[in-house]
Amino acid sequence: MSVLTGSFNAGDHSVTDAARRRRFGPMYSRNVRAVVARGLMATKSSNWMVMVSGFFEPVLYLISMGVGLGAIVGSVQGPGGQEISYAAYIAPALLAVSAMNGAVYDSTWNVFFKMNFAKLYQGMLYTSLGPLDVAMGEIFLALLRGFMYATGFTAVMGVMGLLTTPWAILMIPASVLIAFGFASFGMGVTSFMKTFQQMDWINFVMLPMFLFSATFYPLSVYPQYIQWLIQAMPLWHGVELLRQISVGVFTPATAVHVGYYLVMIALGVTLTTGRLRRLFLT
Repeated sequence: MSVLTGSFNAGDHSVTDAARRRRFGPMYSRNVRAVVARGLMATKSSNWMVMVSGFFEPVLYLISMGVGLGAIVGSVQGPGGQEISYAAYIAPALLAVSAMNGAVYDSTWNVFFKMNFAKLYQGMLYTSLGPLDVAMGEIFLALLRGFMYATGFTAVMGVMGLLTTPWAILMIPASVLIAFGFASFGMGVTSFMKTFQQMDWINFVMLPMFLFSATFYPLSVYPQYIQWLIQAMPLWHGVELLRQISVGVFTPATAVHVGYYLVMIALGVTLTTGRLRRLFLT
């Protein structure tokens, strides 16, 4: 599939020369859709089962922990001090975990293979595409996966009677925001990885975030110094954001959680674009 959209005489100017004369220089050709189209075709032909299977993991956690353990735990204190069922307490947290996992998978392992084995990005950047086109295209594919997971999981919550306010529909765009933050940073971090052994560090970081980001129990159960560490983790902000939205309780902390991800996205996109340019265009 060609990712070239413009027509120019190869005898007169190279693709690189044409890129340098663009309005945005060699960084951006405004052709993100070419990267997205290629990714969707690849997913349709060979990767769709992986995407579908990723949806069921948080649903199984919700059924086993929310329904099974929830029968023992009973009601817990949710945002704003109101009493909610244990299933309703952990469901938004599992949605945040699902958004993180989907985005990280697409922006790390997929990117690692394309970058180091398929040499896909080198080929893309030899065309009129710039690093920002490639970065935003790959990130958009991760966001699409996060959107699908969030929509399906929110529907499951509705069927289980865990949605008690119309505000809960905002969990879907909020989940996409969470996925955007992890995807933008994940791709940039992966650009430093050269071996499969180094990629294991990603799981080494994700597992503690999953277990300790107030996913299954309140932050208050930890000592103060551990609470500070957890509050610095990006997943905790996602868990708290979705938990507040799920019951329609908004505080100044809600804006802090959103702002955390906006900063994370800006830094991640900058890191990823810079790394692609440094690796393949210099």
